[in-house]
Amino acid sequence: MPRDRHLFRNIDWIGCIVVGALSLLGLLFVFSTTYQEEQPYSLFFKKQLLGVGGGYIIFILMSLIDYRRIQRWGFFLYFAILGALAFTLFKGSIGLGAQRWINMGFFKYQPSELVKFLFPAFFTYYLLWDNHNPSQRTFISFLPLLITLGISLFLILKQPDLGTAIIIGTVSLILLGYAGIGRRFFIIGGGIALISTPLLWHLLKPYQKQRIAVFLGYGDRQKERYQIEQSRIAIGSGGLTGKGLLRGTQNILQFLPESRTDFIFSIICEELGFIGACAIIALYIILFINITAIMSTFHDETTQLLSLGLTAPLFISAIINMGMVTGLLPVVGIPLPFMSYGVSHTWIEFASLGCFHSIALRRCYHNTRSL
Repeated sequence: MPRDRHLFRNIDWIGCIVVGALSLLGLLFVFSTTYQEEQPYSLFFKKQLLGVGGGYIIFILMSLIDYRRIQRWGFFLYFAILGALAFTLFKGSIGLGAQRWINMGFFKYQPSELVKFLFPAFFTYYLLWDNHNPSQRTFISFLPLLITLGISLFLILKQPDLGTAIIIGTVSLILLGYAGIGRRFFIIGGGIALISTPLLWHLLKPYQKQRIAVFLGYGDRQKERYQIEQSRIAIGSGGLTGKGLLRGTQNILQFLPESRTDFIFSIICEELGFIGACAIIALYIILFINITAIMSTFHDETTQLLSLGLTAPLFISAIINMGMVTGLLPVVGIPLPFMSYGVSHTWIEFASLGCFHSIALRRCYHNTRSL
C-alpha cells in the first residue's frame, strides 16, 4: 500500500492535462476540417474519436506495465516489425502513392509508426545486453545497432516515407550521441553525406524533388506551389483572433488539401488566429519542459536513453510540421502529434508517453541493470 500511494504521487498530472487538451483540440479541428451540413460528424471524425479513446486506454495500459518488460518485449518484437516493413513492399496497401500500410481487414496499420515506439526499446535493451560502460564502448559496440538502423531506414524509404525516416534517423543520431558513439562518427558521417548529396538527390522520387524545389521558391502557384500557398493564406487570414470555428474559407471551401492531416495547424491558425496558434505552441512547450524536468530525475543511462527515444519524436514532429505548413521547411508529410487525423500515429504517440509515464512512476523502485 505505501508503494501504491507513492506511485500515485508520481503520476504526471501536468503531462496528462496537456496531452488531453491537445487531443481534444485535435478532435475539434478534425471535426471542423471534415464538416459537411448533410453529415456533420464525418467518418474521419468518428475514426479519430475512436483513435483518441483507444489512445487513452493504451496510455493507461503502458503506464501500468513495468517499462522494463516493455523494453524487453520491444527488443524481440522489433525483428517482427522489420519483417512487416519488408512485407509492405510486396503486399502493402497503397494510399496517396505510397505503400505503407498492412490491411488487416477491419483496419489498417502502418509498421513504420511502430518503429518510433520499438526502436528506443531495441536500442536500450541492446546496450544493457552489451554490458559496457559508456566510456568503454567502441564503434564496434554500436555496429549491430547501426546495421539494424540502416535496414530499417532503407525499408521505410522504399515505401516511400521520407517523413518517418527523417524522424527515426534524427532520434537515432541523438541516441547514438548520448550513448557515446563519439565525434568521429558524426564528422565522418557528415562528410560522407555531403559528398553523397548528388547521388542522394538522384535517388529521391520526383515528387520529393518537387517539394524541395517548392521550398526553394520554384514552381507554379496554381500547380506545384498550390498547397503551401493555400496554407500560407489560411495562416495569414486568421489574423489575431481567427475567423471562428467552421468559418475559415480555406477550410470550408476546401481550398487546402490534406487539411485534416498534415495541414491541420494551418486551419487552427485560420479559425483561432495568432492567439490560438500561440496557445497550441505553448502547450507543446509546457509538455517539453515537463518531460525534461521529469527526465532530469532519472539517474541511470538506460532510463534516460529510453525516455529520450520515446519522447523526442513528438517534439521533432511538432517542430517539422509547423515549419513545413508555414513554408519554413520542405513538406515531408509529418503529422502534428495528438492533433492530426490518423489512428496509427495517434496510438503510437499515446503508447510512447504511456511507457515514459511507466518510467516516471517507477523511477524510485527499479534499477534497470537488474534486467
